[in-house]
Amino acid sequence: MNDSAGDTTTAIAAVDGDIDTPTPVAPPSVHVRAVVTWLAIFPLVSIGMLLLGPVSDSWHPILRALVLTAVVVPLAVYVVVPRLLRAYLALSRRQVARRR
Repeated sequence: MNDSAGDTTTAIAAVDGDIDTPTPVAPPSVHVRAVVTWLAIFPLVSIGMLLLGPVSDSWHPILRALVLTAVVVPLAVYVVVPRLLRAYLALSRRQVARRR
């Protein structure tokens, strides 16, 4: 037996404004993701080079690149890019909500 009373209550609550329904937003385009990734990577690499420079002056350039990317890539992928994308999506949702 199909009980649709819950569905009706949800629909009425949604009309009354009791339930926050998320505003649908299209996923970011490849261009937006590229810009967000660059916005994450460039400052991390710049700061990393400044911090690593005095310590790694005598290192081979490949070793410097290895150490720098070993820190920057995980930091960007797991921390910075998700936060930037979350901020971008929040701004996109606001723009979509204003248009309604």
